Amino acid sequence: MRYLQRIGRSLMLPVAVLPAAAILMGIGYWIDPSGWGGESQLAAFMISAGASLINNMGILFAIGVALGMSKDKNGAAALSGLVGWLVTTTMLSPDTVAQLQQIEVESVDIAFNSIETQFIGILVGLIAATIYNKFSGVKLPQALAFFSGRRLPPIITAVAALVLSGVLLFVWPPVFGALVTFGTYISGLGALGAGLYGFFNRLLIPTGLHHALNAVFWFDLIGINDIQNFWEGTGVLGVTGMYQAGYFPVMMFGLPAGGLAMYQMADADQKKRVGSLMLAAGFATFFTGVTEPIEFAFMFVAPLLFVIHAILTGLSMFIAASFGWTAGFGFSAGLVDGILSFRLPMANQPYMLIVQGLVFAAIYYFAFLWAIKQFNLKTPGRGEEVSLDDGEFSEGSVAPAAPTADGHSTQTSEAKDDNEYRRKAKIIVDGLGGQENIASLDYCATRLRLEINDMDKVNEKRIKEANVPGMRKTGKNSMQVVVGTEVEFVANEIEKLK
Repeated sequence: MRYLQRIGRSLMLPVAVLPAAAILMGIGYWIDPSGWGGESQLAAFMISAGASLINNMGILFAIGVALGMSKDKNGAAALSGLVGWLVTTTMLSPDTVAQLQQIEVESVDIAFNSIETQFIGILVGLIAATIYNKFSGVKLPQALAFFSGRRLPPIITAVAALVLSGVLLFVWPPVFGALVTFGTYISGLGALGAGLYGFFNRLLIPTGLHHALNAVFWFDLIGINDIQNFWEGTGVLGVTGMYQAGYFPVMMFGLPAGGLAMYQMADADQKKRVGSLMLAAGFATFFTGVTEPIEFAFMFVAPLLFVIHAILTGLSMFIAASFGWTAGFGFSAGLVDGILSFRLPMANQPYMLIVQGLVFAAIYYFAFLWAIKQFNLKTPGRGEEVSLDDGEFSEGSVAPAAPTADGHSTQTSEAKDDNEYRRKAKIIVDGLGGQENIASLDYCATRLRLEINDMDKVNEKRIKEANVPGMRKTGKNSMQVVVGTEVEFVANEIEKLK
């Protein structure tokens, strides 16, 4: 579970840019809903700007995970992630696959048109980070010394990506094909099928394979073609659009309410950070229907909560399909598409989706609150934290600042220079039992997050001398030291002490 939480934290950097991209695309699509920018230069500009990020989430995740999961957050790890992504996606592109299999490009399995997914990005990022952590300190013989240290991991990652590509060359098509077959089966189950589709669509979001499932219902893969038929006004009223309508209550109302619940459950010192993320991500999903910014914020750190979200999505799809309430989208199920589609001929009682959405907002809010409390889920800005001891030194009590020779406190603006960060780092490392007692080091907005080899070697009184606001034990061999907003600089100094 801790490994998944580390992946979730690693994704925060790339995820943070997605709400802005989604909003740009939503505004552009609102300006020109039919031509996707073809009739408006301004719309084309905004849609293209947003799409440059939304359509390349895989590469963002490859870089973000490689950087976030590396031991020292060095740029060489991010470069390794980029190298792995470029090799893998190039080797598995339709053109390359056609050459390898000695067939025409048109005959290449359709699965390879969907290789640049979030799943591939995360997988490549994890491989790159593992290689970086293992080989970034290797010293090669003198003749190859130029490639030693941090120059070595990108090279090894390129080789590893070739191996990965060879495996996926055979694994990817059957996985993709199985999803298409499954989608074809549930398409014959009516409203129940719509609910199952919504449920599995959300579960597949982390892998990016939801696109395979979407192709069955939204496009003309097996004849359903739900999106095109809805917008062209062909089909059956109350039926056409059933694979789109149930998303509106979730994306416009449910997920933003879930984001509010996660904000309220965040630790007090994390609320500003979490609040800004949830506000931007919640508005993006409400306005444009782009859910990845908010979903990737909790799907790895609290997978149980993501399963609840998938169940509620399936329920929403089932309810809307059962009553024949329909609406459609060309981009996604947000406010923009809702307004544009509600007056189309195939829209059937679309206002009921708003009523359903208000109900689902309440369900999401209280379901998320209940699950976070009941299972102590580590959603963004939240963790299981208890004092290291009986409360002698807890968060909120600050150790006295060491006096200088002239009797003045060292806790002045001058304490913000590099020497002060280095001083704090040395004291904290000493209090933790030395570098050899630190198994791993990470940090969030205000805290050092540490894995300790031997907790008996931790000297709290020594750590207090660094003027830190608090310490917390988060597990048998895990602890946090609350440093403040300068935590990144202190963490960097700790790394330099190795």
